[in-house]
Amino acid sequence: METAQRVIRRSGLFSRLLFVLWCLALLLLIYSLVRQNLPGGATRSWPWRLQLLDLQSAVAAVLATGGASLAREQYARTVKPLIGYFGRVTTEHGPHGQLAWVCHLFNGGQESAVMTDVSYWITYTDAGRDSGAADSSAWLTHSAAVASIEKSGLVNRVDFALTASGAGHPLSAQTPRYMGWFTEKAMREVDNVFVRVRVLDRVGDAHERVINLLKSANRSPSHPDPPLL
Repeated sequence: METAQRVIRRSGLFSRLLFVLWCLALLLLIYSLVRQNLPGGATRSWPWRLQLLDLQSAVAAVLATGGASLAREQYARTVKPLIGYFGRVTTEHGPHGQLAWVCHLFNGGQESAVMTDVSYWITYTDAGRDSGAADSSAWLTHSAAVASIEKSGLVNRVDFALTASGAGHPLSAQTPRYMGWFTEKAMREVDNVFVRVRVLDRVGDAHERVINLLKSANRSPSHPDPPLL
C-alpha cells in the first residue's frame, strides 16, 4: 500500500500548453523546410503557396517554446515538494503523560505546498477484528477513519488521535505537520494506518504520497525517544 511520491496531474496551463505550442512551432519549421526545398513552380500550388513563417522565424519559435518548456520543467523540480514522515515515542500527547507513538508529516522541499486531499485506509490486527473492527475497503475521510477505529473499542483522544487535515491546509517546508498518535493499547488493535496525501505545488502540479503512520512503530514502548536535535 505504501508508495513513493508521484505526480498525478500536471498543470494544463503551464505544462500542456507549452508542449502544444512547441509541437506547433516544430510543425511550422518542418513546413518551412519542405517549402524552401521545393522546386520553384511547386510553391505556386496549394498549400505550398501559403508562407506561414520564414525559416529563421520558425527556428526561433522552436527554440523559444522548447526553451520555455525546459525552463518550466527545471523550475517544477525546484519547487517540487518532498513528502516524508517520521514517528517517535513521546509523553507529550497521550493522556496523563502516557507513552504514545506520534507521527509527523514533513515537506523536505524548498517551497510550501497546499493539501488538496487527505484520506485514510486502515487495517486491523486479529485482536482488532475480534473486537468488531473491519479493514477498509475504500479510502476514508477523517471522520470515517476515526469512527472505524472506535468500532474496535478504542476511545478517540484517549487511546488514539488523528489530526484533521484537509483541502487548503498548507504543508510548510519548515515545520512538520502533526498527524496523530497511538497508545500501546491502540497499536494492539490497529495494524496499519495508511494516509494518502495529495498536494498542489507552486506551478500547479498535483503530487501524491501514501504513508503508513504505524510503519516501524514501537508497539510496546518502555520509555520516550530522545528529543530531536
